[in-house]
Amino acid sequence: MDRSSLPDLLSPLPSPPTVASAAAPHALRARGPRLERRLLARLAAWMLCGVPLGVLAQVQPGAGDPEAAATRAPAAPAAAAGPVLRTSPVLQEAIPEGARSQLPTFVMGDQLILQPDIKADIEGHAELRRGDTVIHADRMEYDMPTDLATATGQVRINNAGNVYQGSKLQLRVDEFSGFFTDANYRFLSNSAYGDASRVDFIDRSRSVIHEGNYTTCQRTDEAGWQPDWILRARTIHLDRANDVGTADNAVLEFKGVPILPVPHLSFPLSERRKSGLLPPTIGIDSVSGAEYSQPYYWNIAPNRDATITPTLLSKRGVNVGGEFRYLEPTYSGTLLGDYLPSDRLRDRDRWAWGIKHQASIDSPIGGLGLNVNVRRVSDDQYWRDFSLRSLNTNTSSADRLSQRLLPGEASLSWAQGDYSASVRTVKWQTLQDVDSPIVPPYDRLPQLHWRYAPFLLPAGFDASVDADYTDFRADSVLTGQPNARRSYAMAQVSRPFLASWGFITPRVQLHASQYEFDRPLANGDRNYQRTVPTLSLDGGLFFERDAKYFGRSFVQTLEPRAFYTYTPFRDQSMLPVYDTAANDFNFASIYTENAFGGNDRFADNNLLTLGVTSRLLDPNTGAEAVRLGVAQRLRFSDQRVTMPGGTPVDDRLSDVLLGAGINWTPQWSLDTLVQYNPDTGRSQRTTVGARYSPGKYRTISAAYRLQRVTDLITEPSEQLDLGWQWPLSALWGGRADKPLNEGGRWYTVGRLNYSLKDRRLVDSVMGVEYEGCCWIGRVVLERLQNSLNTTNSRLLFQIEFRGFSRLSVGSNPLTSLQRNVPGYQVLQQGSGTPPSRFSNYD
Repeated sequence: MDRSSLPDLLSPLPSPPTVASAAAPHALRARGPRLERRLLARLAAWMLCGVPLGVLAQVQPGAGDPEAAATRAPAAPAAAAGPVLRTSPVLQEAIPEGARSQLPTFVMGDQLILQPDIKADIEGHAELRRGDTVIHADRMEYDMPTDLATATGQVRINNAGNVYQGSKLQLRVDEFSGFFTDANYRFLSNSAYGDASRVDFIDRSRSVIHEGNYTTCQRTDEAGWQPDWILRARTIHLDRANDVGTADNAVLEFKGVPILPVPHLSFPLSERRKSGLLPPTIGIDSVSGAEYSQPYYWNIAPNRDATITPTLLSKRGVNVGGEFRYLEPTYSGTLLGDYLPSDRLRDRDRWAWGIKHQASIDSPIGGLGLNVNVRRVSDDQYWRDFSLRSLNTNTSSADRLSQRLLPGEASLSWAQGDYSASVRTVKWQTLQDVDSPIVPPYDRLPQLHWRYAPFLLPAGFDASVDADYTDFRADSVLTGQPNARRSYAMAQVSRPFLASWGFITPRVQLHASQYEFDRPLANGDRNYQRTVPTLSLDGGLFFERDAKYFGRSFVQTLEPRAFYTYTPFRDQSMLPVYDTAANDFNFASIYTENAFGGNDRFADNNLLTLGVTSRLLDPNTGAEAVRLGVAQRLRFSDQRVTMPGGTPVDDRLSDVLLGAGINWTPQWSLDTLVQYNPDTGRSQRTTVGARYSPGKYRTISAAYRLQRVTDLITEPSEQLDLGWQWPLSALWGGRADKPLNEGGRWYTVGRLNYSLKDRRLVDSVMGVEYEGCCWIGRVVLERLQNSLNTTNSRLLFQIEFRGFSRLSVGSNPLTSLQRNVPGYQVLQQGSGTPPSRFSNYD
């Protein structure tokens, strides 16, 4: 800016207010209205910040000489003056409240009437800017002593990315308190917006919308477009500090139809947890009739929450369920409960409860741990009538046994250095079925265990000693054998020899046990003692070479392995079984010393296992692309020790295990296992599974399982299993990545389990999902077999309104899909990085 122009700019601003649109400003306007507004904005900013004119003179050398300045004609501002006049304060992601009042205020417009430190009137393209708040209007008055801005016309506020528009505004800028009439708004964090007859600003975080609405559905260019869902209410209170909205005298409309009139409603303003109603679940059950569940989520604290779920079952009554979760630095847990008074179908009260607690404490005597896992239900038919909510997230709905064997377990553990000990009690609740009864497992009342495992031993040895005492108790009528108190001690020593080209590990193990029975065995004994030594030698080699297949480079390995074990015969035929079962025959168990898992049976082994594995590894990442393996046992003597009712093993050669795993690309995977019997020339067991997952919400899995009768399996089976999640539009050649605001996306999802032996579907879950820009809908048909002759069918419906109610808990379509469909992904799970306030910067 030429210093000669300063007197002309300053002279129209004596103490009495003067309109700043005299001859000189008009001349400036002729040269460019934006330059005029920039000059006036910079001058007004200096005035509003309380900067005296003498300072301005110091900024511009020579401007302090009025006589010299008066002789110069007005000059247009230099080109560099424009950008300087538009400079704003450095913006931050968060401005401390104490610093807001110290921020400068910038005003600009076509015409300004200024009274320093008192008042500013702005006409035409009026703008006021302070920090992260910008106000635009046709006309604006700003009272500096009260910090009150009054704007009329086309008024627009941008407050840290949240935009409000209306016809009249009164606002105390620093406090951000006031009102807006005939307003509409849009929030940056969740893209929610709406209209209101009036918006009252309480402060920067809180506001009240009167006679307004709220939605997150994004507008399209279609004629007559209406949001899919919208909340209309007399008043809507928005608290963006806590991300909570509450509506009074409200009604929720979906597709133009009122579906939820409520006097008071709370909803989230972001993805953060908050108290409020969760999406309801509507279902039709073949036994219980129509079902309606309405969960309520209580966000007690950052480390505690609860969910209360009342459920109306048309044929049974009203069930109330609850879940409470807590998390502390040293302990965490979950409490579950369900209660159905006077079940009309069973003519009794039905209930279920569970608790899971985990704690670890550092104490002067060492580390202490406490674990509690208890589940109980009212009756034997509960598992058939209701889906038990599991405290174990790894429990599969296909595991029927987990629904009928409910644990009651508590343990206290201690560890310090090389020593550890624990005391444990286990008491099971067994839900019996007259069509398929099961033998209940033994309770352990109690079990005491001690272990010594030195971390470092000289000469590279590894050793450990275990001692255990367990009191086994159960109903002898159901188990057919006496209860017992068992004590055992087991010591083992090994010396691994490791090298880059292979390994060899000799191991010696000694197991000594003693039993005390509560009634005599068949031979009259009440006590039994046994000592069993075991010797094993495990060794393998590693070979590598560079290879190239189908245009790809690999590191190919060849890993032969030999495992020999010897255990002498000890007669155990009269000994009951309490915690022991035969190991499954697979690649993990074929290289172990004992054919049984547990401590009641030790197989007399004199056998050699030979196997070889070859892998193709990515040379850059080490990822396994292909794995091929084969293994077989060579038995030098008969195995005479068996499980009760079993027959000795006299085959010199075991079945051959063949396994393969292919992960050629991240999208494709294949795993197969074949147990081949050379004597019969056919497989005893075959499992083949494949999965294709080319992208998000796209997965297809298929599996074939064949199991023939063996010593361990008395019922043969042959099943096909198919699971999927896939966009429907991609199936008929449409755009699978169709934008959500162009009609949404449809997905098909399900799982089918078909028995080839019985020629019927065992389990089936099929459904469709719709993902729109602001809501998700699910319809799922579930048919699960709960006994040999009975099934349970349910038709489930659910809808989620994005940005309004998203969480889903309990027995609902989402839970069923997550448990049953392999690789299922929840639609719109996670919102990614939240938007920055600079993404909507004015």
